[in-house]
Amino acid sequence: MKRCLQLAGLGIGTTRPNPSVGAVVVHNEKIIGEGFTAAYGGAHAEVYAIGSVKDKSLLREATLYVTLEPCSHHGKTPPCADLIVKEGIPRVVIGCLDTNSLVAGKGIERLKKAGCEVLVGVLEQACFYHHRRFFKVQNEQRPYVILKWAASSDGIIAPLKKEHRAPVWISNKHSQQLVHKWRSEEHAILVGTNTAVDDNPALNVRSWSGQHPVRVVIDRTQRIAKDSKLFDQTVKTIVLVDRNIVKENYQDERVFVEPISFESSLAMEICKVLQRHKIQSVIIEGGRQTLTTFIKEGLWDEARIFTGSVALGTGIPAPEISGKGYRQELIKNDYLRIITND
Repeated sequence: MKRCLQLAGLGIGTTRPNPSVGAVVVHNEKIIGEGFTAAYGGAHAEVYAIGSVKDKSLLREATLYVTLEPCSHHGKTPPCADLIVKEGIPRVVIGCLDTNSLVAGKGIERLKKAGCEVLVGVLEQACFYHHRRFFKVQNEQRPYVILKWAASSDGIIAPLKKEHRAPVWISNKHSQQLVHKWRSEEHAILVGTNTAVDDNPALNVRSWSGQHPVRVVIDRTQRIAKDSKLFDQTVKTIVLVDRNIVKENYQDERVFVEPISFESSLAMEICKVLQRHKIQSVIIEGGRQTLTTFIKEGLWDEARIFTGSVALGTGIPAPEISGKGYRQELIKNDYLRIITND
């Protein structure tokens, strides 16, 4: 199952809205086939794992390990449970159940009716965590929300004034590259108005290989300049504006203007828009006001916080947050802390 999780990690960021599943076929304690979910529309992990077995006669004496319950319904591809039964695989070991109402135990039921021995719950928590984005959408009808910021050694995330329209770097280049890896793994990225105006960010993937996330920007009164990098027509961009102050639309088919209420529960309003756009996960990169909005409403799932070695003296203080410790590590001279929401 650990190998299944390794394989499943290779598909993160490409399979949505499907989960990135890993699967391994074992015969006489030896792996004879393995695979992970292809980009959306392609084959599932079980199909690749079974297809990679050279001697198909061994399948009738093999065990299939998979991180998530095999599907039992027709979508872009046929049901994986049917394929397992067809190939005569006698034993299936599953990491965690699929809460999707189209599956939700039906895959296991299909296997058992065909005479398969089914074991569920191996490395269950690790599998559930790996599929957390998929489960968040299925169980709570909102995207998985990740908060991210970098603070100086004295707790500042940005200076009060800048000499030019560009970001002030607090973290080192290795941490910055890691952030671009994260961007390639998440479905969307969101910033507030001040960040968009002050930093003119592109919010794309640069020092890593992967898909650009959908860009989401809060622009209540539509004061972000039309020549900003956010509107360069390269990536789908969602602009959140005040429904009472909508001034104009954008002459670009890749820009979607979404009027929302700013009067209360702003984070929830944003999540509703993202859900309508079928966004599975979002990484929020600032600024402080936007991050604090999600923190106060409790609408976040994990926070990734860098602390750099530089001191800024004065400026905008980092958001205040508390949660359950999950992981902490050093990235050269940066300290990274990842916490989850209780």
